[in-house]
Formats: sequence, C-alpha cells, structure tokens
Amino acid sequence: MNFSLKSSGKETPAVCLRSTPFGQAAVFWSMRGSGPEIFRIILSRPGMPAGRAVQRLFPGIPEGSCREIDALTGRIEAFLNGENVRFTLDTVRLDLCRPFQRKVLLAEYAIPRGRVSTYGLIAGHLGNPHGARAVGAALASNPFPLIIPCHRAIRSDGGLGGYQGGWKMKRALLEMEDVPFRDDVHVETRHFHYSGR
Repeated sequence: MNFSLKSSGKETPAVCLRSTPFGQAAVFWSMRGSGPEIFRIILSRPGMPAGRAVQRLFPGIPEGSCREIDALTGRIEAFLNGENVRFTLDTVRLDLCRPFQRKVLLAEYAIPRGRVSTYGLIAGHLGNPHGARAVGAALASNPFPLIIPCHRAIRSDGGLGGYQGGWKMKRALLEMEDVPFRDDVHVETRHFHYSGR
C-alpha cells in the first residue's frame, strides 16, 4: 500500500489514537471530498504499542479527530469488547492497495462473524489455487485490520497463522466470535468459508 503523509491541498493526514482492551489502536485519516477517509489502522502488538509505532513510522503526524472518526473508533472499541459490529468499507482507501491485495481484502471482508477460511481456500476462490502464500502476504500487510477482519483467515491445518496484533489477540477475537479451538493455536472446525460446505 502506498501510504504517504504528505499533504496535498486539503488532504492533511492525522492520526486518532484510541484505547482498547488490546492496547491502543491508531487510525490514520484525512478529510477528502465529503468526509474523512481512512488510510491505515495500526494495532498494538506485543512489544510495540500502537502509539510508539506511530511515532516511529510517522514522526510528526498530528493527532486529530472528527465526529465520523470518533464514531469509527468507538465501533472499533466495541468490536474489541466482543460486540457484533459489522464495519462498512465506504470510508477506507482500498484504492491505495495493489489490485491483488484489494481482491484478497474484499474476499476476507466477506467472511462472516463466527466463520473462518484458510489462505488456500481464499486463493482458490480468487482463481489462484496455489496462491496461499500470496494471500497470506496480502493479509499480513492488511492496512485496515478489524474493518477487514483478517483474523478470520487461518492455515489449512487449523493453525492460527500470523496476525498484526499477535496470535493471542487473534485467538481472543475468534473466541469472542464463538469459533471453537482444539488447543491454544488450532481452530476446531472443518467448515471453512469458501470450501463449498
């Protein structure tokens, strides 16, 4: 994803930091046209709180918010408290993603709450049955975690795989959606989204 903090005309980027049960979440946004648009979301991860990641990656970006961004961050906090929140894509800048990643993100977005799919099944759904690694890479750099629920993609053996917020957060999010586990890092299900069953 091409993400620049350079201001162009009225597009002055800002970041809104919100405390959640999993640490801070950072929402990068700017005002464009009729309202704010989201460029990126950063989650806290083990050893790297989102606030520190913001300072390291984008030094000098101003903090700011508006009514719509406050509403979004409130929904993010509710989601991370286990509430059934369905985000819309109307304010996220998917156009900044490469075409393949955009397809992967849209396929991931379509996985409903309480269901999981595998990287391989998503690749097959997109017409590339040998593209599991490419799907995993596209999701590893998902610029909109939570809005696009990449925690719902797992390995073909039921293993959790990676997640920007760490595997413990990924497991916690799936547990809040009533996805069953057979051990600490393996989902207990044979009914994967995109499997046709």
